[in-house]
Amino acid sequence: MQIGEVAEQIGLSLRTIRYYDEIGLAPPTARTPGGFRLYTDEDVARLLLVKRMKPLGYSLEEMRDLVELMDALASEEREDERAELLGRVELWEQAVAERVAALRQQLSYAEEFSSRVAGEKERRRARTAPRA
Repeated sequence: MQIGEVAEQIGLSLRTIRYYDEIGLAPPTARTPGGFRLYTDEDVARLLLVKRMKPLGYSLEEMRDLVELMDALASEEREDERAELLGRVELWEQAVAERVAALRQQLSYAEEFSSRVAGEKERRRARTAPRA
């Protein structure tokens, strides 16, 4: 699949996909003789993983760490190394759960703040409304 198809399918800009390739975060598996990027389903999955991490505030290095970990896990056949990789995935799982909890708390604060602002608006509206 060429870069334009990938961009349309997953909702990333061509520029972003090229940048992720340039920094080695999500390079395509192959290129045509003319130099056009060719992406496999695995490449698209890698880009989707990065896309999901970005709005959660993960750094490029953190993204790279998880992408490399998932790639290694997909290719590792030795049981001892696979167990070590799975242990690292569990650490990621715990860290993500902590981030989710923090985001839920932030959302709760935001909802409370929104309610207070709406309540204040209604109180002020009631005070300034003409009385019949």
